Formats: sequence, structure tokens, C-alpha cells
Amino acid sequence: MRGRWPLLWLALYRRRRMLAALIVGMVVFEALIVVVANAIPPGQLFSAGGKGPPSAYRAFSGSSGDVSIASYPGLLGAGLTHPFWIAMQLTAIGSLAAAAVAADVESGTVELVMVRPVSRTRLLGERTAALVIAALALNAAATLTVAAGVALSPDIRRDVPIGGVFAAGLMGLAFALCLIGPAMAVSAAGRRRAQVVGATIAIGAVGFAVNFVALAWSPAASLRYLSPFHYYAPGDALAGGGVLWPQLCVLAGAGVVGLLVAHLLIRRRDLAP
Repeated sequence: MRGRWPLLWLALYRRRRMLAALIVGMVVFEALIVVVANAIPPGQLFSAGGKGPPSAYRAFSGSSGDVSIASYPGLLGAGLTHPFWIAMQLTAIGSLAAAAVAADVESGTVELVMVRPVSRTRLLGERTAALVIAALALNAAATLTVAAGVALSPDIRRDVPIGGVFAAGLMGLAFALCLIGPAMAVSAAGRRRAQVVGATIAIGAVGFAVNFVALAWSPAASLRYLSPFHYYAPGDALAGGGVLWPQLCVLAGAGVVGLLVAHLLIRRRDLAP
């Protein structure tokens, strides 16, 4: 298996410790969210003087508008859109995407790779597969942890079906793909790993900020369609118990377009450092 796809396994092997640490961190964080949700009812956790949380908090619950963070689906959804969750996703995607092409160009090692019988398409394909595997591992860790917590808590299980947990996990994978595509496109065109890491962080951080502003300030409401966090709504999936297929298609479609652009760029560019 490893002999057939050496670039894929090498990419994962080089970052095995980072990925292991991220997976452990994801499990611990999501377990903490479940413990908090089970210990303190969300309505009490976010109540202030008898008032519910502001509507802009929908951005933190991963909802397009129907789910409040002061609910079990909203609180668990917050664990799947929390800045810590986002940071772990961006760390894995930015690191592996930067190493896909740009890092080798920056260091000059890309010439050592390309003198072997390895096509540019194969180079991009195997390293993209490594990224998808890493994203799948992170989202599976989060999903299984939340699913275990829901299964062990009768109170949460009344409001959050198990099917909704796995639907939210699938939405998380689509969100990761939405970031992977543009990150690989930047790597295919760039000459510095910092360019790829910076672009990945910008998409995640700016996207979250735009979605929050659009929900908090009505004149900017139309801007929410420009943010991937508008389409990534784990809180709605947790409450509804099913996959939000239109939103998932938008996220996955954006990722696929990014990968197609990356393929075109790497075929036409000069790989010399």
C-alpha cells in the first residue's frame, strides 16, 4: 500500500506527531463541551437577567438562524464552530497544504521529486489525499466524541438525535474540503509556505468574522453568503437530525473548484525555485 502511494504516506508520516496531537486535542475539547452541556443546562449557562443570548450568537452555535446557543444543539454546535475547533482544522490544512507544493519550491527539493517518474498530477493528487485523510481523522474524532457523549446523556439525547451528530460531522468534513481546495490552489501557485498558511488562516478567520458581522448587523446581512460559515451549520444539523444537503453541496463544490484550479496552476507553472 505504501509503495503504491509514497507521496501520500510520506506527507502523513512527516506530520504524524502534529496530527496525533491535534486529534487528542479535538477529543479532549469536544468531551469538555459535552461535560459542560450535561452539567449545566444551556438555558442557564447563557441566561443573563432573564434575557436570552443575542441573535448574533447564532454564529457561535453554527446555525443559520433557527437554533439558539442556549440549547443542547446550539451548545454542541458551538463546540464544532469554536475558535479552538477552527484553529485545529486550520493548523492541519495549512501545514499539509503548504508542504504539498510551495514548501518544496521554497526549499528547492521539488526538483528532486520531479526528476523521478512522478507526474505533477500525481504529486498534487497524493498530497491532496493526505490532506483529506487528515481532515477526515480530525472530524471523525470530534464526531465520535460528541456521539459518545450524546449516547451517554439522556437529557441531551432527547434534543439531539444521534443521526444529527453524524450529519454535523459530515458537514464538518465538507467545511474542511472548502478550505482544502483554495489552500491547495495557493500552494500550487505559490513559492513560499507562509503564503499558503496565511491564505488558509485568512479564509477561516475572515470567513468567521464576516458571518458574525452579517448576523449582528442587519445592513451587512447579505455578506453572510460570502462566508463558508454561513453554509457550515452544525447546530442546525444537530437539531434537525439530518444533513443539510444544499449547504453541504456549496461547501464541497467550493473545495472541488479550488482543487481544479490547483490542478490547472501546477500543470502550467514553473516549479524551479
